[in-house]
Amino acid sequence: MVGGGNGEVKLLGMWESPFVLRVRLALSLKGVSYEYVEEDLKGKSELLLKSNPVHTKVPVLIHNGKPVCESSVILQYIDEAFAGIGPSLLPADPHDRAVGSLLGVLH
Repeated sequence: MVGGGNGEVKLLGMWESPFVLRVRLALSLKGVSYEYVEEDLKGKSELLLKSNPVHTKVPVLIHNGKPVCESSVILQYIDEAFAGIGPSLLPADPHDRAVGSLLGVLH
């Protein structure tokens, strides 16, 4: 576990995924404590299948039992759910956020 606590946070991932890495970096920047669960995508766990039944891929962030999928959505979720912790990941200005998204900051 890393950082301070704000409910139970788990990240399902795979070490070689750049999408998982960006979520791990975001959690670290925010100082959010989390449990990392390495997934084998050839033998997917029941937790992964239950948490992301449509796409069954990583990353999946589970916060207090509720799964959030897709790295760009997870980054936005982290920024909003842990707003009082650490620096903001996204610009406060909506236009700046949109430009950042367009340039691939979020995708």
